[in-house]
Amino acid sequence: MELCSAPHYATPPAPVTFRAVNGKLISTRFRLPGILAVLAVLVVSVIGAASVQQPESAAPAGEFSAERAIAELRGFATEPRPMGSAAADRAREHLVERLRAEGLQVEVQSSLGAYAATGLATFGQVDNVVATLPGTAPTGTVLLAAHYDSAGVGPGASDDGASVAAMLETVRALRESGPLRNDLVLLISDGEEDGSLGAGVFAREHPLAARGGVVLNWEARGVDGPSLMFETTEDNARLIEVFADSVEHPRGDSSMVEMYRLMPNSTDFTDLAEAGFAGLNSAYLEGSSRYHTASDTIANLNPGSLQHQGENMLALTRAFGGADLADLRADHDLVYFRALGLLITYPDAVVLPLALLNALLLVGAVVLARYRRMISLPRTLLSALSALVPIAVAVVLAQELWSLLVAVRPDYDLMNGLLHRPLAFLLALAALTATVLIGWYLALRSRLGPTALALGALTWPTAAGIACAFIAPGAAFVFTVPALAGALGILLAMFFPRWSAIAIAAAAAVAAMVVPVVARTVFNGMGLALGGATAVLIVLFGLFLLPLGETLLPDRALSRRSAVMAVSTALAATVALVLSGLAIDQFDAQHPRRSHLAYVLDADTGTASWVSAEAKPTEWTAQFVGSRNTEALPPGYARGQLWTGQARPLAVEGPRVTGTRTGDTTNLHVSSPRGARSVVLRVDQPITEVTARLPGDAPVPLQVSGTRTATWPGEIRFRDLPPEGVAISFRTRGGQVRVTAIDETRGLAGAPGYLPRPADLEAGTREDGDLIAVTRTYRF
Repeated sequence: MELCSAPHYATPPAPVTFRAVNGKLISTRFRLPGILAVLAVLVVSVIGAASVQQPESAAPAGEFSAERAIAELRGFATEPRPMGSAAADRAREHLVERLRAEGLQVEVQSSLGAYAATGLATFGQVDNVVATLPGTAPTGTVLLAAHYDSAGVGPGASDDGASVAAMLETVRALRESGPLRNDLVLLISDGEEDGSLGAGVFAREHPLAARGGVVLNWEARGVDGPSLMFETTEDNARLIEVFADSVEHPRGDSSMVEMYRLMPNSTDFTDLAEAGFAGLNSAYLEGSSRYHTASDTIANLNPGSLQHQGENMLALTRAFGGADLADLRADHDLVYFRALGLLITYPDAVVLPLALLNALLLVGAVVLARYRRMISLPRTLLSALSALVPIAVAVVLAQELWSLLVAVRPDYDLMNGLLHRPLAFLLALAALTATVLIGWYLALRSRLGPTALALGALTWPTAAGIACAFIAPGAAFVFTVPALAGALGILLAMFFPRWSAIAIAAAAAVAAMVVPVVARTVFNGMGLALGGATAVLIVLFGLFLLPLGETLLPDRALSRRSAVMAVSTALAATVALVLSGLAIDQFDAQHPRRSHLAYVLDADTGTASWVSAEAKPTEWTAQFVGSRNTEALPPGYARGQLWTGQARPLAVEGPRVTGTRTGDTTNLHVSSPRGARSVVLRVDQPITEVTARLPGDAPVPLQVSGTRTATWPGEIRFRDLPPEGVAISFRTRGGQVRVTAIDETRGLAGAPGYLPRPADLEAGTREDGDLIAVTRTYRF
């Protein structure tokens, strides 16, 4: 197979048909079937990765039933239940009752949780539900973990009520099928949304945590899609083997594991893994526009997603529950990913040899092509360097696409790139990337040659695969597998020109099995606001398809008019898809816009304000705010750009803070005379060594580093504040320190002049919205 340039040669005789490109020959035999096969693989791979089966009605007693789990969910997940709320108390009591009815040994673990982030210390009274089902001959503990608290504005039917309901249904199914060999412990934690406070308490204080074992944590970042196993502990080989053997429809891949290890995000799984548990973390993440909103309801939950998560939960619990847990330790990770319904696994020790084999094949293809005078080395080097252009341009344009959408539709600003109906925009992102790629390829095709461009394009995924082998081995397959197939395909095409179309199509099919699935997952997780991450994968997929695309082009160089027409067509498709997306993704009562509004009372001055962080106030929000002037806000309250408006003051007392300052240490006692369950302290200096202590309990210390952005440098939060208050101390540099105390109550119904939102509007996900905040500022 010859893909490119040099002097003209005669066409070989029939019966095999070839196309001449500057004298080099490309077989057109099986070209159309090959292209159709690649398209089929692409469609099957993407649909297979996205689909979930809807649950059967009246499932057998020993099997998982989403129908029964949803019935459990209705018992506790119909209202917001943030940590410390009365709704959280009701949910906990219901869960304790249900677990005892299933015959489990149940306790409520109450303690003070703590979590540190950059410039931030968070404390809170947690009440974990811990239930135990003893095994017949235990070799260890299997821990099922999910959290029952929700975000402040929504009922959390998916996050994480569905997982808790699935745990109840799993226990019921296990009771039907007989006892497990190993002990089963259910941790239904409190305070996950505020920094995994409950999981931290369990890991730090509970005797069961000291025993270790296997943890299976269950989460949700949306209301739809398959359950993805996206995180593991290190040395996961035996865990992945059990996952592959026991789960009927496995989803997820090891690139997600590597990404999560590198990101600052955390769930309860993080604390439990640090406590010594080995385990797996799973979640579904489509429909993420509902995440942490009032739309995270049972009505919006896809029963198929719950069914898939529950089936995996039951299968893994049975598998680990019957295994010898002492044999689960390994000394290496497995790479894993799904291809055409099969879970492919191999040891991480193979990653670097595969990456080096890929490089060797690529070098071999370059040498052979040079030997056959199909390329020159300078042109191939220029091709490799030029391949960075479509990658960089696609990333920039993808980010600008989101900026453009927000400018056209300001209501998108609070969506964080996670839209209700994102498919047309994903296709627009693909079309935009194709526009860049087509323009780059056609501009250089006649100058550098198709073979040089195809080989040069493989340079960067090959290099990325080698880099990942050292940095993130589980993610290397995204680059190495298709790049290796691409290099091998070009080599085979050159050795067997009569079958070149098949070799090229087979290589493209391998890329179609791997890259689009990962790209779709990245898009669902990061959305359009970080569309550049998806664009990188899409443009890499396009680079892998260059040899296949070349078979569609004429022998001679395209005329400028034809090239412009090709680029214009791709650009027109992009515009059409963007316009279609805007037309399809309209806001309504079922797909509401987001808004942000808070009522803030400065109890020192008696001044009250409405505050909004919206980029452009909605019609409803504009009733309350209309100015960018934040001078009336309490010291240290403003965080970022805000809209404000005058409000009538409430007749309430602000948070009460008493204390002393000795050297660099400030000792405070904080309470809320109006009975607020949440208090925030903003400090005008960076804070370190923060400690909280409840009356009669031991102090809980935290080390804090760094500073908060767009507000005062230090911040301390306390959730589920008791009526008698809490003692808090912290260290800062010397000199006077100012502290603004903010006590918060959820909901705006008690604010003077408040008008309810219309049906097509809901509260946004920012944690300081939809609350009444009363402040006082103190100096120590």
